[in-house]
Amino acid sequence: MKIDLWLSVPEPENTQVFLIVRKEGSSSGQRVFPMEAVAEERFHFQTTMNQGWGLYFYYFKVVRETNGYETIQYYGFKDQGGEGKIYGSEQEVLPYQLTCYQKPEVAPKWYRDAVFYQIFPDRFANGNPDHIVNQPKKNSFIYGTEEDDPYYIRNQKNEIVRWDFFGGNLKGIKEKIPYLKELGITALYLNPIFEASSNHRYDTNDYFKIDGVLGKEEDFRELITELHESGIAVILDGVFSHVGKDSRYFNISGLYGKHSGAALDPKSPYRDWFTFKQYPTDYKSWWGVADLPEVRKDNPHYQEFIYGDLDSVLAKWTTLGVDGWRLDVADELTDDFIAGIRKHLSFYQEKILIGEVWEDASNKIAYDTRRRYVFGDHLQGVMNYPLRQQILDILKGYRTLQEICEEMIRYQENYPRDFYYNQLNNIGTHDTERILTMLDGSLETLDQAWGLMFMMPGIPCIYYGDEAGLTGGKDPENRRFFPWQSINQALFKSCQKWVQRRKKFDVLKYGEFFPFYSQKQQLFGIIRYTEKAYVIYALNLSNQEQSINIGELSSPLAYKGDYDVLNRIIEGEILAPKGSLFISDSW
Repeated sequence: MKIDLWLSVPEPENTQVFLIVRKEGSSSGQRVFPMEAVAEERFHFQTTMNQGWGLYFYYFKVVRETNGYETIQYYGFKDQGGEGKIYGSEQEVLPYQLTCYQKPEVAPKWYRDAVFYQIFPDRFANGNPDHIVNQPKKNSFIYGTEEDDPYYIRNQKNEIVRWDFFGGNLKGIKEKIPYLKELGITALYLNPIFEASSNHRYDTNDYFKIDGVLGKEEDFRELITELHESGIAVILDGVFSHVGKDSRYFNISGLYGKHSGAALDPKSPYRDWFTFKQYPTDYKSWWGVADLPEVRKDNPHYQEFIYGDLDSVLAKWTTLGVDGWRLDVADELTDDFIAGIRKHLSFYQEKILIGEVWEDASNKIAYDTRRRYVFGDHLQGVMNYPLRQQILDILKGYRTLQEICEEMIRYQENYPRDFYYNQLNNIGTHDTERILTMLDGSLETLDQAWGLMFMMPGIPCIYYGDEAGLTGGKDPENRRFFPWQSINQALFKSCQKWVQRRKKFDVLKYGEFFPFYSQKQQLFGIIRYTEKAYVIYALNLSNQEQSINIGELSSPLAYKGDYDVLNRIIEGEILAPKGSLFISDSW
């Protein structure tokens, strides 16, 4: 792979510039290349990244001779995206990252075009007559009304001892397909649906059975069929790092028989899935949570069980028509395990594999290992959790616009292009506070949050109920039942408007991207463009009317030509206090 590197150096007379490159994990060590002086105070070097895929780190050395004296400076990364920083000492330099990947992660077209909707199944809709709850679980409780606030019953050790259920089920999701179509949804991401003890079902008891509260396998088959007939794809939550302590695989309570499972039978076929410190009560669990015994992902029997060619978990549900998988806590899965899942899915057409990664997936280190998420034949994308915080920081003024803008660019710089555009964008999930609560209940500000999410490269994902006005803090408050009797129509229309815009303007799916801002005027904006069309979204975050002044705008990405474009389109546009501007057109 050949790349061209350019560096602008003012007053380049009597100046030498060197490129210094190191491939992570390579035995070649650091390499130094002289750069060629070219026109307009610029230096250039073309090189080939011939040490294979992975991360390369580089910076520049600038040597000047003035009146017989030699001065040396270094130019490198400044801990964000965009322009770098001058260093006086080589030991202080932060290098730039260059991500070299094996192949582009070209996602299925349905995925790149999609608008997702995340459903926490117990809290969305009950499709039974009179909303009767299917197969209530022993030692659990059911709420009196769907308007009740979620609540956990804990013991003195703060352990949850009674799980709570509202009774949402698969028939309820099927019943609400017309609502999803009205909103404009084209894909669902379902939190876990397999048999478990809890309401969230991240403590899997049986990977081959639908949880009885949700219904039967036949209900799932019917749901998949009707969703596909309605043009809606569905991806499932794959929870493969750990299982439930009461699962048929561990079975510490004897739920699946008094003499079966790894905790009750030392000769169980599942015994070597788990790590016991002292059999059977002291065992390795996910983050020390006793409810979630951790599974050994390097165990061949477990690997075959999850993603083997025949009779595996993935084979069963993907064959039934599931369109992809979201891997829970991808950091807890080994690279080889994820690669095995990806290889299995490659035998099907038009499937997607995304991972739960909360940080920069290109340089993520977990358990002292640099992860392979972005280099090809692994994950195709990740959930874009950093975007949620960036949007909150913009709207709440938690950081400077420059800092936020540069951080956005850092992810664009570090990710391979297709991987970057495959991110599943969100402003709310089952793991975060409700976005309306975070925005102090302001419907206008939430409309702007929708706008920022839908304008960004990636695939937008709406957390159930955010478009209806649900509020709440941390779990369990963020998992209230959907307010079917009191949907906030203004919020619904706001969300629907942005869904329609994404469907109407292909530039929002495939267009180039750069953000711009004015710290002085408190303006922030995003432009998406192709050779044929553009869309611009701008926010006035100040408390007074602003006239857009191109001379005040900055961007880590924009060059003079980009400012000329902005000048033609929005110079002099008036933005009301706390207001927004949306412009779309062809060139």
